[in-house]
Amino acid sequence: MFKHFGGSLLFTAFGLVLGGWYGWELTGTIDGMLGIVWICAVLAVLEVSLSFDNAAVNASVLKDMSPLWQQRFLTWGIAIAVFGMRIVFPLVIVMVAASLGPIEAMKLALNEPTEYQRIVSEAHIGLMGFGGAFLGMVGLKYFFDSDKEVNWIEAIERPLAKVADIEAIAIGLVLAGTWATSTMLADADALTFIIAAIAGLLTYLGVEIINHLLEPPTPTTGDVAKAGFGAFLYLEVLDASFSFDGVIGAFALTNNLIIIAIGLGIGAMFVRSMTIFLVRKGTMSEYRYLEHGAFYAIMALAVIMYINTFAHIPEVVTGLIGAVLIGLAFWSSVRWNRANPEGANPDGEPEDALA
Repeated sequence: MFKHFGGSLLFTAFGLVLGGWYGWELTGTIDGMLGIVWICAVLAVLEVSLSFDNAAVNASVLKDMSPLWQQRFLTWGIAIAVFGMRIVFPLVIVMVAASLGPIEAMKLALNEPTEYQRIVSEAHIGLMGFGGAFLGMVGLKYFFDSDKEVNWIEAIERPLAKVADIEAIAIGLVLAGTWATSTMLADADALTFIIAAIAGLLTYLGVEIINHLLEPPTPTTGDVAKAGFGAFLYLEVLDASFSFDGVIGAFALTNNLIIIAIGLGIGAMFVRSMTIFLVRKGTMSEYRYLEHGAFYAIMALAVIMYINTFAHIPEVVTGLIGAVLIGLAFWSSVRWNRANPEGANPDGEPEDALA
């Protein structure tokens, strides 16, 4: 276990010490220092709870990638996740929203954290629209699959698979959900939300097109590398979409960019470790419904993002929903494994795991 999580534990120790040093420099008191260390720890827990389903989905994609591209995602990808999404991305929001340059945006974040928080928070509607639409497409693509052989909840998944060949059904559902959500918003917010959701939808389609173009017709080394790049790009956008909720939710605890970066960075490292653990141990293959649970959690997060545009859902609830769905999927997988020790269903038919 330490082999997989040792690096994250060391990074956690480093991050909390860094947070303590920064707290002392900022406040000059023991209480102030301990308070900032505590906020860093809570942010890390928040990020892990919100991103466990992210780790499961990452593992489901990574298990089919070559070892080279697995390693590239787990090194380059985590650098992008920690530095890009937790530090650079909020600054980019401020740069665009306030028409500032990168240096001015950084000064604003460090010297005027309240104004920085206000600008980032005002981008909430657009972020939820983009992330919700992208994750909605990811989840629907998984369930609208006519070749899907294993079902977890038959009553839901079998009918979806039967209509999977209908062109653009997933796109239609996302657009319908986008329109329905926009009716709950003021006109200006509704326009922002619709534009952002369409951008998320087009981003998903763009990544799918790139992935399709790079998909190898034959398993040659060069073509496999190209296909690996397509999957890498897909995972990066997926991780970014998962990160929106954590970044926005962090402002409920602090508006200090450095504290947010430390806390969410620690959490992101644990998500990376969980991803490695799931891939290396073959957990996604060993527990047949675990992947289903992850994609149900994605669908739940997509719906929550849409709802969050007009009614706030606490981050703890969001994290619990994902954890419960994945926990149920794991429990159902254990039950199935015990009932089928040879790895085959006696009657040859997929079962309703929650029956």
